[in-house]
Amino acid sequence: MVLRPNQRQKLDSSDDQQFYAYPRFVTHVDDGFIQQLTDLYRLRLKPNTRIFDMMSSWISHLPEDIEFAHVEGHGLNEEELARNPRLNHYFVQNLNENPKFPLKDQDFDAVLNTVSVQYLQYPEAIFSEIHRVLKPGGVAIVSFSNRMFFQKAIEAWREGSEASRVELVKHYFESVPGFTSPEVIARQSNAPSFLQWLGAGGGDPFYAVIAYRE
Repeated sequence: MVLRPNQRQKLDSSDDQQFYAYPRFVTHVDDGFIQQLTDLYRLRLKPNTRIFDMMSSWISHLPEDIEFAHVEGHGLNEEELARNPRLNHYFVQNLNENPKFPLKDQDFDAVLNTVSVQYLQYPEAIFSEIHRVLKPGGVAIVSFSNRMFFQKAIEAWREGSEASRVELVKHYFESVPGFTSPEVIARQSNAPSFLQWLGAGGGDPFYAVIAYRE
């Protein structure tokens, strides 16, 4: 197992669905991060393919100039998902209680996870599911910055550095046979952390860990 039991713990152990019961129509990273993510999607995602946007909300950051055959959404707040114009269908599910996706085997060309991986308590199971639903050659893109709901992030993430979090996501992929060696894109901010949180002076750091189903 990648994580020890204590590393899976959250400061707030209450039901995640209660925490996300009220919609948050905000972006959790700055415009620079969003632009880098959209540019990455433009490079790695192909038109007319099937996309699974996991742990999504009211916006998916997909390139507006690319049409996809189907975009499946998942999250914990139905009102947010219903507002997302890119989703063709969505479902609400707490992955920390039930990690099994209600999706067919090898049905998606890409699985996306944006600034949410830090909340997964059983990432080994989730990344196994990501592998299951990807078509051979399909891509998984996990992106994150240094922001989080601190009380809902797992201990391994809260207590780690930005570098150790990148290594953690790499280990999540490596724990599942059948993924290619994870590729890392890291564009760190050179601003002091308090300025990053204010959205000034260099912007949010951008990290993405990418792997393909073999």
